[in-house]
Amino acid sequence: MDNVIRVMTDDHAFRVIACDTTETCRAILDVQKAHGEVARALGELCTATILLRETMAPNLRVQGIAKGKGGRGSLVGDSFPDGSARGLAQVKANGNGGSFGFGPGSVLQMMRSLPNGALHQGIVDIQGAGGLSEALMVYLQESEQVVSVAAVGAHFEGNDLRAAGGYIVQLLPEAERPSHMIMTERLGDFPPIATFLERGGYSSKDLLEELLYGMPFTELGRADLRFECTCSEASLLSALATLGREEIRSMLEQGEGLDITCDYCHRDYSIAIERLRALLENS
Repeated sequence: MDNVIRVMTDDHAFRVIACDTTETCRAILDVQKAHGEVARALGELCTATILLRETMAPNLRVQGIAKGKGGRGSLVGDSFPDGSARGLAQVKANGNGGSFGFGPGSVLQMMRSLPNGALHQGIVDIQGAGGLSEALMVYLQESEQVVSVAAVGAHFEGNDLRAAGGYIVQLLPEAERPSHMIMTERLGDFPPIATFLERGGYSSKDLLEELLYGMPFTELGRADLRFECTCSEASLLSALATLGREEIRSMLEQGEGLDITCDYCHRDYSIAIERLRALLENS
């Protein structure tokens, strides 16, 4: 099963979070019927969203949105405290041979809930940063004031996702200069995340041991990850209850119930006309 592991070096200089999101992303891509660059980008975004939640808000929800070059669609990654995650691909068809990608105009928007219910968010130019991993680092630096090195990746063989995962190395205030210099040098020579994903048998544990080779560390926690959608008939009815009376009345005038499909998991819901009538009476 996919998992995420959080550790801290015993000198309290660094916190490292590594994850294996292969099965989670595979299920998301399958439901979304994502292929090619869309699949790769969505897998990386969902992995980045999970890593950010584990780093900054493990007990709260985090959502990441990536908008492609030229307004050619958007991707959504959604990560929840119980380890569940889901994704969404909304990409415009292009008859000119173009494809979705992080070119000019592409941006990353990260949003996370705060304990008081407020929303913390930041936006980064993906192309200007140099890619999605780099955009995640810029977000952590500018919006969270956390000095970090991050990498996310997804390895495919044809249209088959073989491995997905990534890491964040966070510099802590207690870091002393010698430790800082050692880690800086190590990360400067550290292989790209693709190297680990492509070799087979990828795991977050092995990645952590490579990142912290020779540095004593203590595990802070780990959690299983999985694809799961939070949609339900109850949540759908709650959303419908926020509509105005005229909108609900218009639905009733059609004389039939409401059929809705969840964009994230493609589950179908049928809301009987009696339910709509009850919403109108209680609004």
